[in-house]
Amino acid sequence: MTAAFAAASPQKAADGTLTNECYRPQYHFTPRTNWTNDPNGLVFYAGEYHLFFQHNPTGIDWGNMTWGHAVGPDLLHWTQLDHALLPDRLGTIFSGSAVVDGDNTAGFQDGPEKTIVCIFTSAGGTSPESKGRPFTQSLAYSTDRGRTWKKYAGNPVLGHISGGNRDPKVLWHAASRRWIMALYLDDAKTPNAYALFSSPNLKEWTRLCTVEVPGATECPDFFELPVDGDPKKTKWVFWGASNDYVLGSFDGKEFKREAGPFKSHWGANRYAAQTFSDIPVADGRRIQLAWMSGGKYPGMPFNQQFTFPAALTLRTFPEGVRLCTQPIRELDSLHKGRFSWKGTLEPNASPLNGARGELFEIRLVVEPSKASSIGLTIRGMPIKYDVREGTLTCLDKSAPIGLTGGRLALQVLVDRASIEIFTTDGRVNMAFCFLPADDNKTLSIFAEGGAAEVRALDVWDLKSIY
Repeated sequence: MTAAFAAASPQKAADGTLTNECYRPQYHFTPRTNWTNDPNGLVFYAGEYHLFFQHNPTGIDWGNMTWGHAVGPDLLHWTQLDHALLPDRLGTIFSGSAVVDGDNTAGFQDGPEKTIVCIFTSAGGTSPESKGRPFTQSLAYSTDRGRTWKKYAGNPVLGHISGGNRDPKVLWHAASRRWIMALYLDDAKTPNAYALFSSPNLKEWTRLCTVEVPGATECPDFFELPVDGDPKKTKWVFWGASNDYVLGSFDGKEFKREAGPFKSHWGANRYAAQTFSDIPVADGRRIQLAWMSGGKYPGMPFNQQFTFPAALTLRTFPEGVRLCTQPIRELDSLHKGRFSWKGTLEPNASPLNGARGELFEIRLVVEPSKASSIGLTIRGMPIKYDVREGTLTCLDKSAPIGLTGGRLALQVLVDRASIEIFTTDGRVNMAFCFLPADDNKTLSIFAEGGAAEVRALDVWDLKSIY
């Protein structure tokens, strides 16, 4: 049995911009033009997700850091708006977060709409106008659903502490009725140190404690999750830019580390992940987005892209509680053509011979049986599981993956310039920027050293978000 998928047709964004360049991701977010890196200010308000991002408005390479801005109803389809935050006398605009000030604690609300507040690093000394100034933390706010922004006249709201202290992540802690800020300290003596601060109004901050995440620097995130879906049993996750995290408890004053650090990512291109604030309680998800750092896109009007949004959960395994990462369920709405197969996979045979395309979701459940290795080859690039070693390898990166019930279960997302791999239990994810040969759009599955039993193989062709 074979599968064939239709070739892509030219796409245009809502503003008429052509979005079908050869390396333009078709279901991962990219700005129309120029450089982008960290996602910033991820927040939900009034039916819209807001995605802010580090952006260079004037060039294809890093520089002139500004907050780009896009909004969308479903985490898939985005409309890019005007830049939200531009450099000023305090510095260029480095990373940070955003919250909805539902109780108007800052006093910025002047109409029926709740205020969205952005908290960011004013990166002093990174522009001629800010020469000689240190890194400090500042606010900007919107009272019209994020369409226009005002910087707080009292900026900075948190002065310089050490080094290039940066990347404030702010959340509302209901039990203490305080805002909490996690901040990277950039302390030369303790390179993995962050600090927590509290505030009643987003304007005045008191230091609470220091948190160390071995192996991590920059871009903290801090959030509480139920364990195994039990709202009466929770743990706090403290996350660093390098995808390392620790687990613990937080009483509004002190974070106590209980376990970790743990690694959550084994690929080459995932950094500075952040989660969305203010997602409705009825939804209940903690949704994360990351920068796919380091990709190369020759000849393109844009530079860099983001991962596909993922939902985070805490689950108990024999070795303890771990953070799990899985693509959001909205991915299903992009499904188009489908190919399914199960059976005995012999060496040198592939049920996918003849499959061609660019945009895929692949779900595979396989028992190695007599095979020494099994895997997929996507547009010439192999994803290979070594049965004896218990490792999955892609583009020279390997991840330890044990079989569950004697089976390997994977979910793979393929876009024009990237591949993301997830174990079905969410324990392991691997993200890669990948530029395949334009004339190779093939997809195949293989077994080596003996036959394997494919219990389920589903391949969906995906629709573009444009």
